[in-house]
Amino acid sequence: MSTVLNKYQDKGEVQFRIMTIEDYEKMYDLWMSCKNMGFNNLDDSRDGIEKFLLRNPGTSYVAEEGDRIVGTILSGHDGRRGYIYHMSVAEDHRSQGIAGKLLENSLAALKKEGINKAALLVFNRNEIGNAFWESQGFTVREDITYRNKALTEIIRIDT
Repeated sequence: MSTVLNKYQDKGEVQFRIMTIEDYEKMYDLWMSCKNMGFNNLDDSRDGIEKFLLRNPGTSYVAEEGDRIVGTILSGHDGRRGYIYHMSVAEDHRSQGIAGKLLENSLAALKKEGINKAALLVFNRNEIGNAFWESQGFTVREDITYRNKALTEIIRIDT
């Protein structure tokens, strides 16, 4: 049973709580409805998210209104650095402070676990996302190049 972390009144009552694997189907549907995000068939599968949540319990959150998930933040850490993997808010619930509250909860949980810095990746074309992260104090690093290498065959799913 999840504890409601805080409530928010606007378009009904939005509750914020720790993400569980039982949220997966609704969460995935929300992710697929959000433009300019990137996923893959392995890491973002139910099994992949379950593995992530078992390794990082208590740092990822959902916002729900009734039985509908209207926002998510998937975040965790490696013991040294915090990472935010997916943040989404339903289009009809944007500009209501939901993303900010999800981020606040996630960063507080990371800080409680002794994490001092958080990082994330955003597609250049994601203007809304980049504007949000900028407004939250996340800066662009001009001095690094991000690289990755797939260790197994992965199918990208870009929204």
